[in-house]
Amino acid sequence: MTSKKQIYRTTTACLIIIFLISCHSVAYIGQPINPQELTDGIYQGEFKHGLNKARVEATIRNQRIVKITILQHKAWKGKKVDTIIPERIIAGQSTRVDAVSGATNSSRVIMNAVQMAIEKSISLKARTEE
Repeated sequence: MTSKKQIYRTTTACLIIIFLISCHSVAYIGQPINPQELTDGIYQGEFKHGLNKARVEATIRNQRIVKITILQHKAWKGKKVDTIIPERIIAGQSTRVDAVSGATNSSRVIMNAVQMAIEKSISLKARTEE
């Protein structure tokens, strides 16, 4: 029969593993945007890493990112980035901007989700030029 002590140890070990996985730093996939590659429209992107997940909508008008809407942002902590990171992306026209201190992974997950949306715009332009 399993003792309460074994259950406690197993549960504690699982929680520590989940915590460590969620703390692993998210890699950047973003980069400065080349406006000539963009197709105007509204595009959705999604990115997930550990316990963080973001789904966004990026609006491109006149070959510029003009609006980013956070459709979903699941984060253990780091919800403060929901307005800050989209503003930085729009201002810099880049999906690789400074992360919010204390919310690095959430910042990068949102940046990467926007990059995924932007890549849809770029691939649409490439298909229409063929």
